[in-house]
Amino acid sequence: MEPGLILQHEESGPPALFADWCHGRDIPFEVCRTWEDGPPADPSGWGWICALGSEETPGTPGSPPWVAAEVELLRRALDAAVPVLGLCFGGQALAAAAGARIAPADPPEVGWFEIETDRPDLIPPGPWLHFHYDQLSAPAGATELARSAAGPAAFALGPSLGLQFHPESTPAIADAWAASDEQRLLALGISPSAVAAQGRERGGAAAAAAGTLFDAWWGRLGAG
Repeated sequence: MEPGLILQHEESGPPALFADWCHGRDIPFEVCRTWEDGPPADPSGWGWICALGSEETPGTPGSPPWVAAEVELLRRALDAAVPVLGLCFGGQALAAAAGARIAPADPPEVGWFEIETDRPDLIPPGPWLHFHYDQLSAPAGATELARSAAGPAAFALGPSLGLQFHPESTPAIADAWAASDEQRLLALGISPSAVAAQGRERGGAAAAAAGTLFDAWWGRLGAG
């Protein structure tokens, strides 16, 4: 398989556990810093694409140009049968590329908790880091695989997976996000210190679940 492409959207949102997983299995990849260079226009030449999280939301007026460009890239990837793994914002961008709606989350979800899953072999129940104020919906033709209180947590579209959580992130990354968003979280009744405590308690189990999820997705590509 050709090398993969990881789409990173902010300095504070690195590939973290996903990159570690790739290194551990000698899976080659390149990282595109989309906020600096924008995403490539053509998905050909990549064996797969992984789109990470972001503070942005697909379809929001005033978003930086790379957001719409990335949705178009993922639309072309779907058309070209290039597998996509979308993580939180990346899952939203994949859903939008397939014609689905992204709307405000009700409720917004921030914390480490489990999901209800129909396919625990592919999408373990977690615990997972949730950090989103908007919510994807499963596009037409997709299979919803898991859900949380806010809505769909995972869907499959051919070999591609869209997730509304962060299997790639660590407690340290989550704590930095929570500190940056402290006032917004407090206004929602969410304590950053409680998020940190959850991460200390559940981060190890989340990392183990992430390895299972990444392995299962890789197996769907016929590369496992």
